[in-house]
Amino acid sequence: MKFAVIVFPGSNCDVDMYHAIKDELGEEVEYVWHTETDLSSYDGILLPGGFSYGDYLRTGAIARFSNVMEQVIKAANEGKPVLGVCNGFQILLEAGLLPGAMRRNESLHFICRNVSLKVENNKTMFTNLYEENEVITIPIAHGEGNYYCDEETLQKLKENNQIAFTYGGTNPNGSLADIAGITNERGNVLGMMPHPERAVDALLGSADGLKLFKSIVKHWRESNVVTA
Repeated sequence: MKFAVIVFPGSNCDVDMYHAIKDELGEEVEYVWHTETDLSSYDGILLPGGFSYGDYLRTGAIARFSNVMEQVIKAANEGKPVLGVCNGFQILLEAGLLPGAMRRNESLHFICRNVSLKVENNKTMFTNLYEENEVITIPIAHGEGNYYCDEETLQKLKENNQIAFTYGGTNPNGSLADIAGITNERGNVLGMMPHPERAVDALLGSADGLKLFKSIVKHWRESNVVTA
């Protein structure tokens, strides 16, 4: 499986994402600059964390208009897995690929620490190797991770099982309904504030994030089996 790690001006988790795919997952991966206009050769698209365009206007608001985003949207519409982590999640929200918006953390402070996540839906292409309601440890590092949507959207997220992860312990940022990660209705786009790419080896304090990337590969291989 071949992954693209999209790099925007201000991205700073692109190397972490690349390492997770190449060295821990053992799959093919390339950095792709935000000016790229063709992602057709990639099987999975990864939007890493950071501070794209300095987080001016709103987090992800400028990155949403980068040339590459037209191709990210196209890949999502084709059913390819698209994962946005932290700033990548914020960009997916701004691009309309996921519903809702991000607000400043309730504390108004940047938070960087490990948190407990609960796997709410283990039947997605991103979570199929986790157990239902499994509690995992993944680090967060954000100042604007307070997810919000209106009541109608929240109800749809619940009805469609689009809430992939919730904060399993104390809610660190005030996110509505303890939401830490959501998918689109089709289930092939996941946005999450915690950083699974920073939890792919026990030496990092947790390897719980590696299952997420393995889940993507498992789904892709099962979906691309050639039968005689």
